[in-house]
Amino acid sequence: MTDKDILTRPIGRSGIEASAVGLGTWAIGGWMWGGTDEKQSIDAIRASVEAGISLIDTAPAYGMGLAEFIVGKAIAGQRDKVILVSKCGLVWHVAEGTYFFHQDGKPVHRYLGPSSIRHEVEESLRRLGTDYIDHYVTHWQDATTPIADTVGELLRLKDEGKIRSIGASNVSEADLAAYLATGALDAIQEEYSMVKRDIETSFVPTCIANDVSILSYSSLALGLLSGKIGPDRVFAADDQRHGNARFSMGNREKVARLMEVIRPIAHHHNASVAQVVIAWTVAQPGITFSLCGARDPGQAIENAGAARLHLTEHDVSTITAGIREHLVDLDR
Repeated sequence: MTDKDILTRPIGRSGIEASAVGLGTWAIGGWMWGGTDEKQSIDAIRASVEAGISLIDTAPAYGMGLAEFIVGKAIAGQRDKVILVSKCGLVWHVAEGTYFFHQDGKPVHRYLGPSSIRHEVEESLRRLGTDYIDHYVTHWQDATTPIADTVGELLRLKDEGKIRSIGASNVSEADLAAYLATGALDAIQEEYSMVKRDIETSFVPTCIANDVSILSYSSLALGLLSGKIGPDRVFAADDQRHGNARFSMGNREKVARLMEVIRPIAHHHNASVAQVVIAWTVAQPGITFSLCGARDPGQAIENAGAARLHLTEHDVSTITAGIREHLVDLDR
């Protein structure tokens, strides 16, 4: 793969530019990923930045603040190189909104009340060691708080310079319409990959029409599309992939057949299969960014290479045809 410039794109109409491939830090938080190694995680984040990735995505819920704390340590002294994404709306400091799950023995609720958001942003700024967050996202939606009230507080935080742009994640079509009605939405963040493409018909046309960016997460489908998870891979009991239907033997065999379509393209570009998968993702209409997890420097550098990989139209159409042929009737 030749050394080309990193592909960058704007976050909606915010005026903020970021690398089209971003580093996602859910796994770095350790929760549902079998724990974390702080030094290795810091090295991964720094390697990602050194490789040209500017977009770093984190959230308080990733390890009850642990991922934000690690990100803050890693970016100390190079904040100006990073477009930082964090989130609000999954809370354990109050028991308001709707109960969602337990983490570390504490009940976590979906709640986007204005005073709670203000508390959350201050906590995130403290953990991240910064005085502003470039892109601030409502992590999961709260049916007990009107979206207009939530956005009103986000706009106040924006006016105060604590956040620079506004996003929403895990939305319904009704949620998206309500956010669009405020005129303040810059981006949504949704799951999207070769094995989960439903937003192509639901959200993508609306976002394109309204200049709203899409940050896609799980582009490698929790590693299923990395080209590295074969039939013999065993997952630890506290790894969310353990017992996950998406990682059934049947699915792994279907993905293996798709990998045979992708490998010659990867070889032609002197790239890895994972890099081609990520590059295909950001080549799809409306998919502005691809957030990819990395737990060590090698993974971080590999993911960054995808932002320099330019697939031809023929490459993209060949892969898409392979997806249609091989990824049918997947276990969910």
